[in-house]
Amino acid sequence: MTTTPQPPPQPDETPEGAAGAATAGRDPLEIAADLVDDVSRELDPAELASLERLDQPRRILFVHAHPDDESIGTGATMARYAEAGAGVVLLTATRGELGEVIPPELAHLDPDALAEHRTGELATAMEALGVSDHRFLTRPDGTGYRDSGMVWLEPGRAAAGDDVDPRSLAAADPEEVAARIAEVVREVRPQVVVTYEPGGGYGHPDHVRVHEATVRALVLAAGDGSRGAGGAVPWQVAKVYEIVQPERPVREALRRLAETGAEGAGDPEGPLPSVVVPDGEVTTVVDGTGQVPAKIAALRAHATQVTLDLDAAVPAMRLSNGVPQPVWPQEHYRLVHGVAGGPYDAEGRETDLFAGIAPSS
Repeated sequence: MTTTPQPPPQPDETPEGAAGAATAGRDPLEIAADLVDDVSRELDPAELASLERLDQPRRILFVHAHPDDESIGTGATMARYAEAGAGVVLLTATRGELGEVIPPELAHLDPDALAEHRTGELATAMEALGVSDHRFLTRPDGTGYRDSGMVWLEPGRAAAGDDVDPRSLAAADPEEVAARIAEVVREVRPQVVVTYEPGGGYGHPDHVRVHEATVRALVLAAGDGSRGAGGAVPWQVAKVYEIVQPERPVREALRRLAETGAEGAGDPEGPLPSVVVPDGEVTTVVDGTGQVPAKIAALRAHATQVTLDLDAAVPAMRLSNGVPQPVWPQEHYRLVHGVAGGPYDAEGRETDLFAGIAPSS
């Protein structure tokens, strides 16, 4: 089993004595699984039956930061599993109030108006992907978390700006954010959860916060309900994936774009964003060739944030920084919790996010 980085202990969770020795250095999700076992001994038979993941329909939860992120990074995967009859759920942490608007005719939208517009874009994208279960993450009082904004440091790498709204996701209490995600996990009961790698793809503070909060949320969701997860029946997720891209094909695509004179093409030999990892770290590839039309339709729906250049030597999309990014027919992942399962491709990578934990459909 690969392990997820252990979040720092909370003040009232610091291991002490023998208990500390038993848990020190362990994967927090393994510890949470033990807690599920302890709690399940106290549940009635009906509740125990609800915890039998292998006998339930396949459910997968995607946790993203803004409208458009789901289509850019996981659109083909979402469409493929929705088409196959799996329960696909999207949780979006903000409404993208501070997204950098590309079309000049929409540049006048203020943050609240942009949030409303992007909510509509997301609804259209979800329809294109065939996904009907979408939720926005909310605070305990029902209000939403606002987009934290960002600044580009260089192509492919962003960071938080100087003025962060106190209502933003990045300024929120991390434990509160994790607890709210945990409530969704307990309600949806997914076998699989997908989110960003620790760098948030390219450094956006909301992406980084979503990664951190999701890792913590999975521990809370599998705990005893004493804090942050709404007291519902505990739920232990079987597999957790991070969204990544393999380095070799990314550099090859950048090389082809540069050779054909694509405007804004990145340096094929230069530094790459954190989403790009050594090929050997990619554990799983989902072939979305048949879902490319759905993914492209979803990307087109996010017109304030994405433009498409499908006639280029490498079909590409561009965000507000103008740098072309390939539109991949395959989407790649890194398994960070759970056990890999076949079938495998020629490079030994999984081809199904549910492999080994649920019947295929």
